[in-house]
Amino acid sequence: MIKYSVVVPIYNRPKELDELLESLTLQEFTDFEVIIIEDGSSISSEHIAKKYQSLLKLLYFSKSNEGQGFGRNFGVKYASGEFLIFFDSDVIVPKEYFKTVDAYLEDHKIDAFGGEDKASDDFSDFQKALSYSMTSVLTTGGIRNKNQNAGGNYQIRSYNCGIKSELFREIGGFKKTNMGEDMELNNRLEKLQVLKRLIPNAFVYHKRRGDFKSFFKQIFSFGRTRVQLKNMYGISIKIVHLFPVGFVLFTLFAVLLITFNTDYRYLPIGLLSLYFGAIFVHSTVSTLNLKVGFLSTIASFIQHLAYGLGFLKEVLFPNKK
Repeated sequence: MIKYSVVVPIYNRPKELDELLESLTLQEFTDFEVIIIEDGSSISSEHIAKKYQSLLKLLYFSKSNEGQGFGRNFGVKYASGEFLIFFDSDVIVPKEYFKTVDAYLEDHKIDAFGGEDKASDDFSDFQKALSYSMTSVLTTGGIRNKNQNAGGNYQIRSYNCGIKSELFREIGGFKKTNMGEDMELNNRLEKLQVLKRLIPNAFVYHKRRGDFKSFFKQIFSFGRTRVQLKNMYGISIKIVHLFPVGFVLFTLFAVLLITFNTDYRYLPIGLLSLYFGAIFVHSTVSTLNLKVGFLSTIASFIQHLAYGLGFLKEVLFPNKK
């Protein structure tokens, strides 16, 4: 039987940690330990950790702020499990998660794995809309949850993934602490031809919070990070990453056509309307909720705009740090 070590960095989010730890107490498979790393928070989660110490095999550490990647590295030093499981603090873990993972790993000799992220039925309409925009095939091509089992090249994501402890330590853990640290890790694993898989049904509920303004800032950073990863580590940029750039340029083109009152001024607006109309219909049908469909349309627009602008910003005015 495999033993697991769950490593979770936390920064100013005690309520999120409470929900995550509560979900871990409900697991059908219980042979795992939990390591919480308070990464320089000004709002401590120590009282939340103490609340669950009698219910879970739990270790809590507080340290100066370095970011989630190095926070995970810190926690791994105290991990005793054969497999490390990394969760973000804003996920909720279904009760079948570890049972599903353990059964898969018993039958498949792999070195690392990942799982999907979804919205739970009890999430707010806003949270469901953000989840749709981040995972839908119409917005991201479904790249976050794409099953690449045929080639063993699944891109693990640090909000929900696992890796053999021995391998993680051998390669030195995360080398980048924020934004894209999992992509840099993937890059090294692929160079080593490590076998990675998406485990079907090993999903988590990703409870994104905030507002559209903070969502824009986050996605803008994602766009910049994609270029930085190419410049710093040679990680290739895929066609799907260029789609938001095309969206920004196409939207600018549409504005210019309308501004100068050309004969074709309504054509690009019509195409954009068709695209976002499809998003509205697809989201509404998949969630059975008109409000979620409407919010998903706004979230998807913001996502494309922010990522494209962030990408272009880093190409034209790169960060020299």
